[in-house]
Amino acid sequence: MTARDDHAGHDHGEDHSGHAHGPGGHSHAPASFGKAFAIGIGLNTAFVIVEAGYGYASNSLALVADAGHNLSDVLGLVVAWVAATLAKRPPSPRFSYGLRSSSIMAALFNAIFLLIAVGMITWEAIQRFSDPQPVAGVTVMAVAAIGVLINGFTAFLFMSGRKGDINIKGAYLHMLADAGVSVAVVVAGLLVLQTGWQWLDPVVSLAIAAVIIIGTWGLLRDSVTMSLDATPPGIDPAAVAALLRERPGVVEVHDLHVWPMSTTETALTAHLVMPSGHPGDAAMRSIAEELEERFGIAHPTIQIELATGSCPLAPAHAV
Repeated sequence: MTARDDHAGHDHGEDHSGHAHGPGGHSHAPASFGKAFAIGIGLNTAFVIVEAGYGYASNSLALVADAGHNLSDVLGLVVAWVAATLAKRPPSPRFSYGLRSSSIMAALFNAIFLLIAVGMITWEAIQRFSDPQPVAGVTVMAVAAIGVLINGFTAFLFMSGRKGDINIKGAYLHMLADAGVSVAVVVAGLLVLQTGWQWLDPVVSLAIAAVIIIGTWGLLRDSVTMSLDATPPGIDPAAVAALLRERPGVVEVHDLHVWPMSTTETALTAHLVMPSGHPGDAAMRSIAEELEERFGIAHPTIQIELATGSCPLAPAHAV
């Protein structure tokens, strides 16, 4: 955390600049799940190809839709892996925060791509209602059952890390939910086989499309707001300001900004008016630790000022 003692333009011959972070400097790095990501991406990519092929061969739009859903798994795993990998890249003179924010860009691309794919699936499903096609129920059931096993196994690979990292938790929950979607396709194949109701196939396709839209809409919303440097969900700026205002010697807090550095890390900048002067490195480290403990803000930068009204960024409308 950078603490700068601004004496309203006066030089007191003393350098109070320093850099201190909370525990570990940034958010604690999770255990490496590189092998789990590689296995999960490999298995799901192969299954997407097989499922899409059999979907076209068996004339099952439900299988094709589920293949699209599983493609979202692959993209989601890739995004999570890229985020975890790039977060470890050191900063450079040009990219002073490293490449952390690329995970936000990847999530936005992921969401847009999925919505386009869902639109295509939905259009085809609507066309099927007016022109039902015979579906090979046994093939649908067999391929979807394989999907249950693959999605379930991939979820198992991430189960141990789901409580320590939100990226890993997202991968775990996504794969677990998709195992449930594949179960629905198995049931649809069985019903088509038993009843001959071919309209069940486009109905299940639309249901899968709805599941993808619900999940993707949240991803789209979050990635757009993150790319606009919005305060991350779950962090109340007023509560952050109150915490800083309660510190001994602080009479005013202004120019407070909280924004996502990546899909997993949060940064903060703020100006604290402290007429009694710089509180010392120990006090600044304590602030950093409390911000990380209470709000998950692992990269705070704080500027110390002595006089109220001396900063041009003090007004609420100033940026």
